[in-house]
Amino acid sequence: VQLVESGGGSVQAGGSLLLTCVVSGKASSPYSLGWFRQAPGKGREGVALIGSDGTARYADAVKGRFSISEDKIKQTLNLHMDRLNTEDTAIYYCAHHEKYTLSVTYIPNFSSSGKGVQVTVTS
Repeated sequence: VQLVESGGGSVQAGGSLLLTCVVSGKASSPYSLGWFRQAPGKGREGVALIGSDGTARYADAVKGRFSISEDKIKQTLNLHMDRLNTEDTAIYYCAHHEKYTLSVTYIPNFSSSGKGVQVTVTS
């Protein structure tokens, strides 16, 4: 499975960004797709995931602000981020797991991940 992220950048606090991940080589269901992030000096943190049945889960820190979706025709995974704050500054990684899981904390341990994109939120 190959995953290539795009859409990162710099935005002012309160702004929005859309991250997109092109997913190729993925088998049919069951599977899970998700995003995790790593802020400077911190460990990897699961952000959001979506299962092959469309069920989504979010970390408490982003619930109500981020929205994850999968376009199965375009084979892309999207993360729409609203009301960004400085604590959202991190490298964001797209990830795929060949098993179905709804555990957000497990996302950094998924089978495959991309190279990541930088998201910087300025005050």
